Amino acid sequence: MTDTLCNELEIIRPLHPRGHFRFVLFDFDGTLSLIREGWQGVMTGMMVGLLRDLPGSEAEAALTALIQDLIARTTGKETIYQMMDFQTVVEQRGGHPLEAKAYKQIYLDLLWERIAHRVAGLKDGSLDRESLMVPGSETLLQGLRARGMTLFLASGTDEAFVKDECAALKLDGYFNGGIYGAQEDYRSFSKKMLIERILREHQLQGAELLTFGDGFVEIENTHEADGVAVGVASDEASCAGVDAWKRERLINAGADLIVPHFRHAATLLAYLFAEE
Repeated sequence: MTDTLCNELEIIRPLHPRGHFRFVLFDFDGTLSLIREGWQGVMTGMMVGLLRDLPGSEAEAALTALIQDLIARTTGKETIYQMMDFQTVVEQRGGHPLEAKAYKQIYLDLLWERIAHRVAGLKDGSLDRESLMVPGSETLLQGLRARGMTLFLASGTDEAFVKDECAALKLDGYFNGGIYGAQEDYRSFSKKMLIERILREHQLQGAELLTFGDGFVEIENTHEADGVAVGVASDEASCAGVDAWKRERLINAGADLIVPHFRHAATLLAYLFAEE
């Protein structure tokens, strides 16, 4: 049974107690940034295209469903893991897969064709940066910092790209805990590893950690650590209303609250910090 704070803030698990947060972890793409909006379609198109002509492949509709499920299961993980799963799919259909890094580069090149003008427009000022952020993001970040929170940013995207795109949106200054992303040695970083490090180094209890994310991984990792997880079920194309598919996935991962965006940041913060 759920409750609502307003029409667009859904309480899945009431928080008791509230207001004890010290550290806040954010995902980036789809949670704060819309620069990479459409990445799922790019990855799906690439993978289905590579599978289409393999002798053991199904009809295109079945392949599309297969790849969409692969992406759903791995959203929030570093991109290389999605490519490693894709290698298995290729092998199962009688193909000879490339190295995961090669698949990742093909994907990144295709994605760059879609988003290059967005990054350039942010940097030269021809695009309004708020048009490429989940609505209310900066208000939320300001409110958290004003309450003395230490903010971390963690993404499955390569760290150099995350830092560049965060700076292009002029949000990098809010993350006084640091900005983290995928590494060349993929075993050296994950969101779970970062959460465990934050808890260990700062001797946190789970309820002192708050996470915002639109991916299964960061929500599940936070739930497992007894932290509080806000699932951001953002409709990245329209920025209006809840993406029902994301909502279901985030609830299954352990989200305590569901929001579609941060237009009601003041109400959300008042609830989280017991300020009603």
